[in-house]
Amino acid sequence: MDSITQAALGASIAGAVAGKTLGRSALLIGALLGTLPDLDVVIDYGTAVANFTQHRGFSHSLFVLVPLSFALAWGLWRWKPAISYQRWLALVGLILITHPLLDAFTTYGTQLFWPFGGPVGLNNIFIIDPLYTLPLLAGCLALLLRPPAVKAVAAGLVVSSLYLGWTLMAQQIITERVKPALAEAGMGKASVLVQPMPFNSVLWRVTAITDDARVEIVTGFLDDRDHLNLEHFSRNPELARSVARLPEAQRLEWFTKGFLHYEQVGNQITATDIRLGIPGMHPFTFVLAEMSDAGITPIPSSQMPRPSISGDALPLLWSRLTGESPVLCLATLSVPKQGASC
Repeated sequence: MDSITQAALGASIAGAVAGKTLGRSALLIGALLGTLPDLDVVIDYGTAVANFTQHRGFSHSLFVLVPLSFALAWGLWRWKPAISYQRWLALVGLILITHPLLDAFTTYGTQLFWPFGGPVGLNNIFIIDPLYTLPLLAGCLALLLRPPAVKAVAAGLVVSSLYLGWTLMAQQIITERVKPALAEAGMGKASVLVQPMPFNSVLWRVTAITDDARVEIVTGFLDDRDHLNLEHFSRNPELARSVARLPEAQRLEWFTKGFLHYEQVGNQITATDIRLGIPGMHPFTFVLAEMSDAGITPIPSSQMPRPSISGDALPLLWSRLTGESPVLCLATLSVPKQGASC
C-alpha cells in the first residue's frame, strides 16, 4: 500500500496498544515503524529490473521482520521502560508484520517468505484505496485531538479490516461472474488476474492470458452483470521466446507470474508489467535487449519513462464506476458510442 496508509496503520496499532501510556507520541512511533520496511527503495541493485523485483524483498520478509521485532522492542523498552518489554514487543511486532501482510493484498507482489518462494499478491485491493485508509486516519485524528482515544483508534482498525474482508469477497464474486464469458471466449484455461480498478472496490479489471492471447474485462457491481465487454489484445509469443533465456526476462516472468507484454521498439525489446496500471498507462516498462543482424544482445535493463496520466482518466473512471458509461475501452481509454463495443 502507499506510504500514508502504512504510516496510518502503524500509528493506529501503536495507539491501540500503548496510547494510554504514550499519548500522542504513540502516533509518531507507530508511523515511523509502519514505514520502516519500505526504506529498501533507497537501495540500488544495479539494474531497473533488479530494483523493481527486489523491492518488497528482504525488508518485507517475515523471516527478517520477526527477529527484528525482538531487537527493536528491546531498544525501545530501554528507552521508555514505562511500557513493559512484552507490550513493546506486541506494538513493534504487530506493526512490522502487518505492513508486508497488507502489501500482500495488493497486486505488486510481496516476498513474505524471502529468501524462499515467490512473491505473494492477492490482488484484492488497489495500492491506494481511500475507503481503507480514511477510518485509520480518523482514529489517529481522534487520538491526536483527545488522547488516548483508544476506542476510536480500535474502531478505525476494525472498520478498515472489515473493508479489507469485503474486497476479498468482492473479488470472488467478480471472479465467478466472468468465468462463463472467459470459457465461451476460449480462455477457460487461461491465467486470470482479478483486481480492482484505481481507488475503489466497486469496479474491477479482469486480465486473462494464454501464450497467444490476452483478454481484458472491466465490470463492476453497478453493471448489468449479463453483458460483459471482452477486449482483445495481441501478444508476441515469438518475441517472448527470443528473450526467454535472458536472466532479467526470467526474473520478470517469475515476479509477474507471466503477466508481461513484449514489444519491439526500434531495435530494442521491451517488457511491460501489464498487472499494474491500465493499458496505455502501465508504469513499468523495461528495455531488456537490443536486436541487430548478429542477433539479440542482452543489455543491463533500464526503465522507460512512465506514460503521463490523461486528464480524462479520472472522469472516465468515475463515469464507468457509477454505471453511467456501460463500457470503457482500455486500449484507447475511451467510451464507445451507445450500443458499440471496443
